[in-house]
Amino acid sequence: MDESEDVPKDFIKLKSEKLSVDEVSELVISPYCGAVSLFIGTTRNNFEGKKVIHLEYEAYTSMAETEIKKICRDVRQKWPSVKHIAVHHRLGVVPITEASVIIAVSSPHRTESLEAVMYCINTLKASVPIWKKTSQELGEGLS
Repeated sequence: MDESEDVPKDFIKLKSEKLSVDEVSELVISPYCGAVSLFIGTTRNNFEGKKVIHLEYEAYTSMAETEIKKICRDVRQKWPSVKHIAVHHRLGVVPITEASVIIAVSSPHRTESLEAVMYCINTLKASVPIWKKTSQELGEGLS
């Protein structure tokens, strides 16, 4: 394979269906890269000492996709060796233990992909218009 056939790509998806770690990680695999780093954010069963039943996510989709594209551009400026980036975020109800976000980054070496994944999730949480609603058991702080 000629390296020109493996041009850097960004894969951004917001969807209501269950996310697949295999699907996201396969998107970023490249024969030119020795590292694929993943972040998987899952729904936990508690928040601030209260029992959680599930999370629910809403997004301003077009703006969220635009902001995620900006994050990908920033990653490529900060870590020029990064090859592919995938950011998949689930919308709607996300049950306990299921993934709400999966981020994958490939690069020739691990340092760049690990740092880029951390930058992606931290920046996504701070700047992308995706809102999380926590559903808790009645009697545990909600009325």
